[in-house]
Amino acid sequence: MMNEEVENIIEKAVRVAVEAHWNQKRKGDGLPYILHPLMVALKLVKHDFPDKVIAAAMAHDVLEDTEYSEEKLRKELGDDVLEIVKTVSNDKSLPWEEKKKKYVESVRKGSVAAKAVAVADKIDNLKSLLVAYEKQGPALWERFNRGKDQKIWFENQVLKMLKETWYNPLIEEYENLLDKVKELK
Repeated sequence: MMNEEVENIIEKAVRVAVEAHWNQKRKGDGLPYILHPLMVALKLVKHDFPDKVIAAAMAHDVLEDTEYSEEKLRKELGDDVLEIVKTVSNDKSLPWEEKKKKYVESVRKGSVAAKAVAVADKIDNLKSLLVAYEKQGPALWERFNRGKDQKIWFENQVLKMLKETWYNPLIEEYENLLDKVKELK
């Protein structure tokens, strides 16, 4: 049974994510966006991560993909969750390749909590990509800013960094999914 404090941070994070992503759709499959943070958080629940990490998973795209402010996120979920979310957020002011390199370095220097959110995010993204590919075929790659080759380059960079800096079974799951994505046309 969860105590009240633990329950509150996860519940607050769910409310934050629902409010922030209310009308958004996923790029690859067009499903409601809120499913993505839910799946990322559930992945971490299954692996017994602490509640602040699960809360950060729920809110991981709030700063990057919505108008939700850092101050509001800090007020709702606290400094620890905000720090994790900031670590796994892309800097949209940078050109694509620089943005992706900065993301990899941010997560490299980040906490285990940030690495956990990052790998769970990447796992869900690749699972969604594989499902969308079954429906759309190679046309799916047109929805990505840089196409298949650059998508795989980025995922390889994240995988390499995670293997160098952390050990967790989630990394192997991520690598197996990435291998499947590499086989797509």
